[in-house]
Amino acid sequence: MLQEERILRIRSLLAKFQHISIERIAQDLDVSRETARRDVLQLEAQGELRRVHGGVVLKSPEPEPPVSERARVNQKEKRAIAKAALKLLQPGQTVFLDAGSTTTILAEELASMSGLTLITNGLNIALKLGTADGSHLPRNTVLLLGGRIDAGVQATYGDDTINEIHRYQADIALLSPVGLCRQHGATSFEHHEASVARAMAQQARHVVILADYSKIGQSSRVSYVKTNDIDTIVTDARARTVPGFAALQRGTAQLVIA
Repeated sequence: MLQEERILRIRSLLAKFQHISIERIAQDLDVSRETARRDVLQLEAQGELRRVHGGVVLKSPEPEPPVSERARVNQKEKRAIAKAALKLLQPGQTVFLDAGSTTTILAEELASMSGLTLITNGLNIALKLGTADGSHLPRNTVLLLGGRIDAGVQATYGDDTINEIHRYQADIALLSPVGLCRQHGATSFEHHEASVARAMAQQARHVVILADYSKIGQSSRVSYVKTNDIDTIVTDARARTVPGFAALQRGTAQLVIA
């Protein structure tokens, strides 16, 4: 991986999480600790971060990267998670999908299923679901929640969105957080994204969190569902090597490794 790409990945990690260790950066980028340290020193020299005990933090909060950028990260793991999540679904169910990079990939995989009622606030997700089999006749019923539009996340949000969510009782909520840890549960960077995910979790009989290894053991700014209220976590095999995985495993009713 070229240094320019590593720097972009580190910026993305820092935008998501309030604090991250050098060890975690090295692990996520699959480089040596010394390489990660050199990249961090460069970002510090540029004034983008500051070193603190146990890791680094941003000098000032930055918005989370747009979903189009996040979708390019850990695509292999997200695709495996999406395929594993399909096995939790059955025709006839009503399903919530929030707007995230993993749920966007899941929307593509849902082409193999039919008979579902899929409710989402994700604009791109709704479009993918609407013509999932490549035709103009969707195999599932797709409902796009109304509300204000966040162009960066490609999603609706706000009071109107929340009110619409509370009109439904779903069988399953499939949610993709920014971070997932034992202490804080599933977390998001933006308050309005967390509000949508929280409402979906409250209105679903079964809460499923889709989180690749880079999110395990991490905590972002806003918690929307506690670990004890999560029914199933779907993650990838690399998550087993991440600090915080064991604690999360002990606090979860069901863990699916893709």
